[in-house]
Amino acid sequence: MNMSRTRERLVVIGGDAAGMSAASQARRLKGPDELEIVAFERGHFTSYSACGIPYWVGGDVTDRDRLIARTPEEHRARDIDLRLRTEVTELDLDGQRVRARDVESGEESWTSYDKLVIATGARPIRPDMPGADVAGVHGVQTLDDGQALLDTLEGTRGRRAVVVGAGYIGVEMAEALINRGYEVTVVNRGSEPMSTLDPDMGCLVHEAMEGLGITMVNDAEVTKILTGDGGTSLLERSRELGGRRVRAVVTQDREFPADVVVLGIGVRPETALAKAAGLPLGPHGGLLTDRSMRVRGYENIWSGGDCVEVLDLVSGQVRHIPLGTHANKHGQVIGTNVGGGYATFPGVVGTAVSKVCDLEIARTGLREKDAHRVGLRFEAVTIESTSRAGYYPNASPMTVKMLAEHRTGRLLGVQIVGREGAGKRVDIAAVALTAGMTVEQMTSLDLGYAPPFSPVWDPVLVAARKAAAKVRGSV
Repeated sequence: MNMSRTRERLVVIGGDAAGMSAASQARRLKGPDELEIVAFERGHFTSYSACGIPYWVGGDVTDRDRLIARTPEEHRARDIDLRLRTEVTELDLDGQRVRARDVESGEESWTSYDKLVIATGARPIRPDMPGADVAGVHGVQTLDDGQALLDTLEGTRGRRAVVVGAGYIGVEMAEALINRGYEVTVVNRGSEPMSTLDPDMGCLVHEAMEGLGITMVNDAEVTKILTGDGGTSLLERSRELGGRRVRAVVTQDREFPADVVVLGIGVRPETALAKAAGLPLGPHGGLLTDRSMRVRGYENIWSGGDCVEVLDLVSGQVRHIPLGTHANKHGQVIGTNVGGGYATFPGVVGTAVSKVCDLEIARTGLREKDAHRVGLRFEAVTIESTSRAGYYPNASPMTVKMLAEHRTGRLLGVQIVGREGAGKRVDIAAVALTAGMTVEQMTSLDLGYAPPFSPVWDPVLVAARKAAAKVRGSV
């Protein structure tokens, strides 16, 4: 601790979910006379929902500010010294200080800390290929990214969009662009969209996307992005250096015309700063922490959010899962520990839910290839059911896939694809995974029933019954 000050100083790097949740929770536990809090954020916004960006771009959310949970002014009103448009460029761990640069002026300065929180998030993967950085090509990770994409969409006359990648962001951005009247092609490296699902379930997503008018191109690798000589409007020409902007996306054997390209390839932990300082990184490039979210081997440094790796409670291995739900929980745990309390983050089971128009897509636990990778033998079953009693109006079809461990029957994973009422059913499985339940035990779960909400046997329980029978038959 720096004895020249009468109070401790907490420095937070990153002003979104994990960082500002940590700062806010620490402030609840310690007042400004005990703890000074300085937070650095290189962007223009704090505490916002990155998950909501596709719905803002697509017009479902009409006002950007509705995605902001807490403004910079609100944080400052709570005695948090929040410095926007300021990027931390170096960590001096021995001297317990950080070097920060004002993005606008370029001015640099050092700030000392007693406790440090690293919440630098993740960055969109940009392919290393010609044309990946020209005008009209966008990653979507921050509100600044979303605003830049909207500016392009509003300033471009052409209506052809190519989305590269078919994960959560790719699928959601394809829907957003369809909603804005674009002709959308999705170029996907995998055999089916949504690689977080097994291919047999991803196939259902593929069929639904094509039914919406989205052109799906699977098993295709983008090799380069072609550029043209100038924009299609005066606004574009005035904005673009040398007039270079996207004209087409090229794969091994085809060319797809494009007026705008959205990269939905995924994200990587933003840990260059931590790596340069020698902090421990995991196999996926994320920071490694203990259960209190303290960086391993460092008593006064914590980390959380999209820049860390977390324990998968099902496989027992660490994973990188960039979700706002985890980031907020990490921040609460960090803030409690920094503020003198005690809290832990035990791990995750890998639950996620998304949609493409009215198709709901959900998963939790392990896919088949995940189970194979960690050496688990399993039984897999797939069932068809409905969201409500079959005779009740608007009952919609639903497909549930379930994995159970061979012989023991321990639940390993669930995937659900269906219409209204399908997605959030995955939470039943998430609780069962967290509790370590077997599929046999799941069949006795006392779930709510009424014809408008479910068949007598909920689809998840139908899958559990079928899995339990298969496990019994395998013993």
